[in-house]
Parts: sequence; C-alpha cells; structure tokens
Amino acid sequence: MSSDQPIIALDTRVHPRTWGGVAHATMGLVRALGKLDGPEIYYLIVEDHEQLDWLRPHCGPNQRIVDKRRWQEDQVNQRRPLTKPTFLRRLIKPAVNLARSIHHRLHSEFPSLPQLELSDGFFESLGCDVLHFPSQQFVLAAVPSIYTPHDLQHLHYPQFFTPFELARRETVYPAGCHFAHTVIAGTQWIKDDIAKQYSINPEKIQVVPWASPTLAYSDPTPADLLAVRDKYRLESPFALYPAAAWPHKNHIRLLEAIAYLRDARGITIRLICTGSIANDYWIHHWPKIERRMHELSLGDQVRFLGFVDEKDMRPIYRQAQFLVVPSLFEADSCPIHEAWIEGVPVTCSNVTALPDQVQDAGLLFNPKDVQDIARALSRMTTEADLRERLIVLGYQRIKDFDWDRTARAYRAVYRRAAGVQLTEEDSVLLSWDWMRESRRKLEHVTS
Repeated sequence: MSSDQPIIALDTRVHPRTWGGVAHATMGLVRALGKLDGPEIYYLIVEDHEQLDWLRPHCGPNQRIVDKRRWQEDQVNQRRPLTKPTFLRRLIKPAVNLARSIHHRLHSEFPSLPQLELSDGFFESLGCDVLHFPSQQFVLAAVPSIYTPHDLQHLHYPQFFTPFELARRETVYPAGCHFAHTVIAGTQWIKDDIAKQYSINPEKIQVVPWASPTLAYSDPTPADLLAVRDKYRLESPFALYPAAAWPHKNHIRLLEAIAYLRDARGITIRLICTGSIANDYWIHHWPKIERRMHELSLGDQVRFLGFVDEKDMRPIYRQAQFLVVPSLFEADSCPIHEAWIEGVPVTCSNVTALPDQVQDAGLLFNPKDVQDIARALSRMTTEADLRERLIVLGYQRIKDFDWDRTARAYRAVYRRAAGVQLTEEDSVLLSWDWMRESRRKLEHVTS
C-alpha cells in the first residue's frame, strides 16, 4: 500500500531551446499538476540552472524542485526512509539487478554501443511511489515507472537520424515501453503505432492528449502586440510556422510551395518561422534549409527568427494570418493547439496523428506534394470566408483539450501505478476516448 501522501517524481531534465514541443508539453503538465488539489506531492528533477530557472515560475505549492547533482548533500534530512519498500519495488528490483548485470557485461565487451541507463540509486533514494519520464528519456529503476515516448518517428523516417541515434532510440524506447508500468501516448494513432512496433499490450498504453503550452502566459495586451511586432519586425499579413529546423518538419517543401505560388500564380506569401535552427542531432540540416531559401530567392518573403522567448509567442500568434504545419510526422502538434487558442486558422499535413487531432478544424494537405501544399496556402491566403470558418471550428475543437483535465488524467495514471484506490472521476478519465468523445459529454459524466 502507498502512503496517505503519494510522492510522484517527474524527470524534467529537458532543455526548452533544444527539445521543442516535448519541452513545452512538459512545462504545461508541470504547471497543471501544480494547480491540483489532492494529497500528492510532486518532485521535479533537474540537473542544471537552465532547467531550474525554466521550471521554477510554473511550480505549485504541491511541487518541489530536486537538483540531481545536489540532492545527496542538500536534502538528506528531507528524504523519506526506504526501510519498508513497497511490494512493487520488491517485484521490480530483481529485473533491475538482472539488467545491471547484462548492462555491465555488454558495456565491457562493446563499450561504444548505446546503453540503457540504469539507476545509480538516486531515484530510489527519493522515496517516491511513482517515477514519470515525460520525455523520451528512460532510466530503469526499482520504482514503478510511467513512460511517455511521444512518438516512434525514427522507425518511420530512419534517414533523418544518425546510426548512433537510431541505436540509442532502439535501446531506450522499447525498454521504456516494456519495463514501464504504463506507457502514455498523446493520440490514438501513436498508441496504435507503439502497440504494433513494439508488440505492447494496448491495455498498457493510456491515451492522454496535451493542451496549449502558451496558456501558461497571460493574455497579450495591445501594448504587448505592438512591442512584439516592433521587436521582431513583423509585417502583416504573414503565415506562421513554429518548429525547430528538423528534417521531419519539412521546411524545404514549404519554401518550394511558397516559391511556386509566387512564380506560377503571382501570389506573395510572407512566412515567419520560429524555433531552434540546430541541435545536437540535426545540426547539419539548417544549412540545407538556408541554401534552398537562397536558391529560391525567398529572402524578402521568409524569415527564421530562431528560438523565440516563450512569452512572445502569444502576441506572434495573434498577428498571424494563419498557421501552417507541413510536418511529415507529428504525435500531437502543440502549435495547432496554440493557434486555436489565439483564434488563428490552421492548415496542416494529413499524415500520422494530425487528422485525428484536427478533425474538421483545419485545412489538410499532402506534405510530400509541393503543389498540394501550395493549393492549401493559396486558399488560406485568398479565401477570407475559409479562414473565418476555420477560426470558429478551431474555437470549438480546442474545448476538447484542457490542461486541468490532462493533469487529472495523469494523476489517475500515477494513482493506479502507486496502488492507490481510484476515484470515480479517475476511472472515467482512464476509460475515456479523448480524441473522439466531446468534452461536454465528459464533463456531464464526471460532474
């Protein structure tokens, strides 16, 4: 049995500048959990000052930030003793010990191979009842774990990854999915993909969608809009694409579609792109985007702003004519949620989880067909009535996504893993078809 005050540890060691939507989703979850009533205490694990400074403003009274580097020396007197491990820890410990033995043998014989990280005792020392990995990282520990792999893009587009990164992901992801108590997917499409690719029992995979991370920031004032417009030299009208410069984000085809409209149809579209232009895995892709933009002579139409301060994103959305998401692969697009919140119409790819997320609240196109992208851009630019209709549908669709509800569903997952008796609301949230049942019906059931 768990204690009367369950402790949930979240491994929040992510960096907002390089982790893209995963970092924003993690921040949104932290903020929402911090607003819940209930006996749970949440430990947020960081390992550097950037993570600490990023998370601190979003913490609630039920949350504690734990610095992994300093926990041993600074928090000794606040730690729960481990003299009475739970049944689940006893059950898991032999598997961890066996994995450590195999890990040591493999590492000795093949030191260059990616290795599954094994807990050095830190996670166990926290005395937590459940350990959640909300990013793609996973550490095998003698604590019931929740794993959120987000997506298996590397199996669908292996050409976008280095051999080492492919090997690392295929070491970590399947291990996380098999060893975790529960795997969480943002959409039904991702759940089905995980179950198929790794032969995971679908009953082990829980669908819990994200909501808009920008709701963490206050509603922009007219002064904010003007300040951000001047800061980034925004010229209306413009289309917006917030995405790191990763290959699957498909920037190059989007640029080609914009050039096609200019040359073949005489339609000029300004495009503003935000997001990091390089990281450790795709540092060589940005020069390809930059070179193609130069070849197409788009320097006066397209601007890449790089990483933008998160508090500036809501004012940027407000001033966009529409959002375009030409991505080849998405598990659950945060920018689409963000656009709907701000009353911005959406056009996006018709692949992977996007149709399930968008339903009729966006104009879909084939992201591999430059002319189909161009047709969608042309319609969004020239058809005011289409934009107005999509704004209305977006407002309706965003009502089905809410951080409070997402946090309550995660809490129900944590309680189940910790062996805590579920409330009626917990049970309903864990059995709900999030993507296809309306929020209004859910509110009626849980009220």
